[in-house]
Amino acid sequence: MSRDTRWKALLELLAAEGGLDVDDAAHRLGVSPATIRRDFDTLAERRMLVRTRGGALPHSVGYDLPLRHKSARRAEEKQRIAHAVAALVRPGEALGLTGGTTTTAVAEALAARADLADGEGEGQALTVVTNALNIAYALTARPRFKTVLTGGVARPHSYELTGPLADGVLGQITLDTAVLGVGALDAAEGAATADEAEAGINRLLCARARRVVVAADSSKLGARAFARICPAEAVDILVTDTGADPEALADLRERGIDIRTV
Repeated sequence: MSRDTRWKALLELLAAEGGLDVDDAAHRLGVSPATIRRDFDTLAERRMLVRTRGGALPHSVGYDLPLRHKSARRAEEKQRIAHAVAALVRPGEALGLTGGTTTTAVAEALAARADLADGEGEGQALTVVTNALNIAYALTARPRFKTVLTGGVARPHSYELTGPLADGVLGQITLDTAVLGVGALDAAEGAATADEAEAGINRLLCARARRVVVAADSSKLGARAFARICPAEAVDILVTDTGADPEALADLRERGIDIRTV
């Protein structure tokens, strides 16, 4: 097992179980306790977990893990959500996409839509504005997609551009729909993410859009994250999976959100 594979497995176990001890993790991954201790120490230095005596805990407020470590979490649910969100987008729209694993899946689903495929129809099938380098790279190969990348400083964890350069671009555009990937969505606290700079860019995308769609798996509902993006009332549609807590969904519906479960 490679180091990256082992780290990914450790982070997945930690997220699922809320805590790990060295001996148990070593047994489950088939490596020595010394290897797990070194892994825990390194991941703690990178702020991906909290080191404890004899083990590790996840961060109490969602920290923004690297995209490569988040991509496999709830992968099936994210794919269903992504296809449902992509189906909401009409040809010819100006669409804003934030960074994140779910919104990356939305971009892939849009690229696969037959009515937006290369060579069909005339003109631009879709205009996509994003601050995510990986999303822009994936869509640039689609000739009928006009891809607009904001300026800014790249964050290595999420591939997102943030800062005043991005602010300047977003202040000059108008969007039909903004699709947000969030770290948390709560009826009282609203939509939020782990990083304040990313939250600021996401907030601008919301402000420039006629319709705001949140794409979030059920683990994000009722949760809290460090930096607020917008109040729940600013969200028009939530697309989530069928594992969502009914009480959390009821609270969000009371805020006027149209909820689609897939």
